[in-house]
Amino acid sequence: MAKQERRLVPVRLDSYKPLREVVFDGLREAIINGTLRPGERLMEIQLAEELGVSRTPVREAIRKLELEGFLVMVPRKGAYVAGISMKNITDVFEVRASLEALACGLAAERITGEELENLERILAQFAENVDGGNPPKFVEFDTSFHDYLYQSSRNQRLVQMLSNLQDEIQRFRSVSLAFPGRPKEALDEHRRIVEAVADRNISKAQHTAWEHIEKAENSLLETIRRNQPEGVDGDDQQG
Repeated sequence: MAKQERRLVPVRLDSYKPLREVVFDGLREAIINGTLRPGERLMEIQLAEELGVSRTPVREAIRKLELEGFLVMVPRKGAYVAGISMKNITDVFEVRASLEALACGLAAERITGEELENLERILAQFAENVDGGNPPKFVEFDTSFHDYLYQSSRNQRLVQMLSNLQDEIQRFRSVSLAFPGRPKEALDEHRRIVEAVADRNISKAQHTAWEHIEKAENSLLETIRRNQPEGVDGDDQQG
């Protein structure tokens, strides 16, 4: 059979949450991390089999995912993973670049020696996986690196603002890091950020952070262009 494997993880039936919420969380995470790709059609029966549940909680989860903008319903065809609109990318990255530049500048001023060692340890783990060619770990350590920088800013309101963008950032991150050569470039950019933070050079930390986010956006846009029309809804549609 030519059935496509998506590696969805069967749900844990011992969760304290209602089954429909567990299924919703699993599908939402699969969309964010790129397991379910933009433009991909979702079949209730297949999803139910992969998740080890009946079709009812899958159907309920699909309705909720549509309401939250992760899916679009096409008349007489069914549910599809929502594409990523160019306008949404531009809007999110404009905000993200400004907030991350601020976070890195504050981290350069406020980070402790112990936190700097931990940041360098995360960077080393990212480097090991880049050198070893382990794509599933790229996003994990990239996320850890940025989250640690956020916390090092000592500004909880800033951390919360970045957290509000997290779902979209994660989805964009998984696509951007799939661009050929991008993980190695991101690693080098991370190193420059750490150097600036370690030197307590606030302006350089801000500049390198802004440049890093700008390059991530360019990689994302190029990846989408290479995969059109499936990977993008167009500028007027929510993604």
